[in-house]
Amino acid sequence: MNDAKPTTDAVWSQLSGDLWRFIRRRVPDDHVADDLLQETFLRIHRKLDSLGGADRLAAWVYQIARNTVHDHHRRRKSDAALGEHEPADDSEDDLIALRSRAGGWLDELIAILPDGYRDAVRYAELEGRTAQEVADRLGLSLPAAKSRVRRGRLMLRDRLDACCRFETDRLGNVVDYTPRPERTVCRDCGDGRDSTCS
Repeated sequence: MNDAKPTTDAVWSQLSGDLWRFIRRRVPDDHVADDLLQETFLRIHRKLDSLGGADRLAAWVYQIARNTVHDHHRRRKSDAALGEHEPADDSEDDLIALRSRAGGWLDELIAILPDGYRDAVRYAELEGRTAQEVADRLGLSLPAAKSRVRRGRLMLRDRLDACCRFETDRLGNVVDYTPRPERTVCRDCGDGRDSTCS
């Protein structure tokens, strides 16, 4: 790469294969490695502007991957310590309502993704289909389907970030959001928080 700041797509093309293998050696299975690679690239995408220079790209990317894996292991330890049958938090009903509202405008934001990514993200995110099911539905190889879902999720994240500032819990679940005043992707989602982004 030259001295110009690389794009997320360029980083993906150059490093995703090696990065997946790096992560896979540190986690128990392929599915966890897939998820952590996606999380790593979301972090890369969000922080790319902070990269000091393209010559430091690989070291910077691998540090993000290390942190992502470390956070994953720390979350698992914390979840095990809490136990599976802890009493529900008082705010759980509010979170369920928030996620229900978010589902409506999430569908609208997915609908404006480019052709080729729209259906892949819809099947994976809204319908909860596996990567193999996405591949079968779209007539793609499994690696191509995974790549399309990952890239589509990055595009969706860009659209979400352009609309609202999200607050998440330690597991990455959305617990609150604040519409950005300068938003161009959605409209009226902060008024009563029951309108639709489009």
